[in-house]
Amino acid sequence: MSISLSSLILLPIWINMAQIQQGGPDEKEKTTALKDLLSRIDLDELMKKDEPPLDFPDTLEGFEYAFNEKGQLRHIKTGEPFVFNYREDLHRWNQKRYEALGEEGYGVIVLNPNENYIEVEKPKIHVQSSSDSSDEPAEKRERKDKVSKETKKRRDFYEKYRNPQREKEMMQLYIRENGSPEEHAIYVWDHFIAQAAAENVFFVAHSYGGLAFVELMIQREADVKNKVTAVALTDSVHNVWHQEAGKTIREWMRENCCNWVSSSEPLDTSVESMLPDCPRVSAGTDRHELTSWKSFPSIFKFFTEASEAKTSSLKPAVTRRSHRIKHEEL
Repeated sequence: MSISLSSLILLPIWINMAQIQQGGPDEKEKTTALKDLLSRIDLDELMKKDEPPLDFPDTLEGFEYAFNEKGQLRHIKTGEPFVFNYREDLHRWNQKRYEALGEEGYGVIVLNPNENYIEVEKPKIHVQSSSDSSDEPAEKRERKDKVSKETKKRRDFYEKYRNPQREKEMMQLYIRENGSPEEHAIYVWDHFIAQAAAENVFFVAHSYGGLAFVELMIQREADVKNKVTAVALTDSVHNVWHQEAGKTIREWMRENCCNWVSSSEPLDTSVESMLPDCPRVSAGTDRHELTSWKSFPSIFKFFTEASEAKTSSLKPAVTRRSHRIKHEEL
């Protein structure tokens, strides 16, 4: 069993303190003085003397950890889960190592482009009857009111029969500046992503999200090119022709985007497209809703390569460049 320096220092202090507490008034004064001395001792500083430097890697790979196909964090060499007590009796150092590992260099923003309005019950408009000022006889007014109530009752019954889920009349209130998926993407970009200090921004856009991203590029082309490193589309439904994306946008997408589409072919198998678009590869599944999940390993590899290429000012990967050449020939 190892004994730290802090234990050796504090052990005689506590022994002396226990002996002093058994004495008279003079000893109590010494106890007070000793307590004052102990209050000035910074235990964290004492513990630092025994621990190694807090010099940790700044990447997940540097810690020799990675996520497997099931999304589980595992050691690259042993395959074991993360071990907190990497060094025994060094809780503070282990905690700092754990915190450094948790800082994988990623902040996540999840957009919600499909929720553009809320439904609220339509307010009832009460119309005051002007029958009091009418010259009609009271009996006739009562008969007309009874007919009106019966008509409304039958209409309400019919509405419930036709649409039993809609017992109340509802109205849609659109969210300000987020009335469509495209508006939502631009709003989040302007108010959050563009303001972030992140050096590398990556997009994962599924289905209609790909169309919203292309619209974002059309509206904020220069800013997106300056901040976004790479874009992973999963079974995207965007169309650069229908959305009238310019030549410079199409060229940027060919270099920095990849679309993992639903296909029965193995993951990352090239899938041809007649559009002057970004490269298309198989997501390893023909189910639209699973394309993001199935292609995650390839997506993170794609992001890592794009980040490294940007840092070292390397040219795009061969596969991406070959796709660009094919589309230019078309």
